[in-house]
Amino acid sequence: MSNSMFDHKLSGPSLAFQPLYLQVADYIKQLIVERRWVPGEALPSEFRLAEEFNVSQGTVRKALNLLTDNKIVTRRQGVGTFVSQHTAQDALFRFFPLQADGKGADLPKAELLSVELCAAPVEVIEALQLNKKDKVSKLVRRRILDNEFCMSETIYLPQSYFPDIHQSSDIPHTLYHYYQTKFNQTVHKTQDSIKAVLATMDDAKMLAIKAGDPLLLVSRITESIEGKRIEYRQSKCRSDHYHYQIELD
Repeated sequence: MSNSMFDHKLSGPSLAFQPLYLQVADYIKQLIVERRWVPGEALPSEFRLAEEFNVSQGTVRKALNLLTDNKIVTRRQGVGTFVSQHTAQDALFRFFPLQADGKGADLPKAELLSVELCAAPVEVIEALQLNKKDKVSKLVRRRILDNEFCMSETIYLPQSYFPDIHQSSDIPHTLYHYYQTKFNQTVHKTQDSIKAVLATMDDAKMLAIKAGDPLLLVSRITESIEGKRIEYRQSKCRSDHYHYQIELD
């Protein structure tokens, strides 16, 4: 490759040993992060990208296939390649894994109980790799399926990535779609840790169950497309007639 912006961007020694298609994939991802193409927007054709980056169309195609596998872009047969977008329904089905026994995926509702700006607890500082003085917005809400409280959530968002969200009065129940459209924070992946716990008195009141009932505690760290940790949440899920289901790609 020569005489291209792509060459200039990827001239560092750390990338010298990467296969060319990986370098192209990394560069396209960086351009998406920099919002050259915004969520839902079509990328140029493989031919145009190959011409711009001074590589073969086969290399561009392999890079786009990798980005598709990683859900950074979406390829539509006969239409083109688009920057992945969290529609409200997609975000719910992809990132809400709790389902009622004997039923398929359903769209839950969310009741926002409180939102405030506060100091980050130690656990949150560690999870989100914050400084001790960093502020976070804390959202408390509960989810509803079939007119029944099924999950409580405590969500922490760094103030630096979500300024003034604590002052919002119309936070929707589809948060990941909201993060993307309102704050330019696109969720790329989540990491869930799950353990069994017993309901406290507060849990019992929140979910209309009995203290001591079994719950699943799900601690989630969410990363953006840039690799930033943008959300930490703890969810307590009923397990009496609900189950936690995930799909592995």
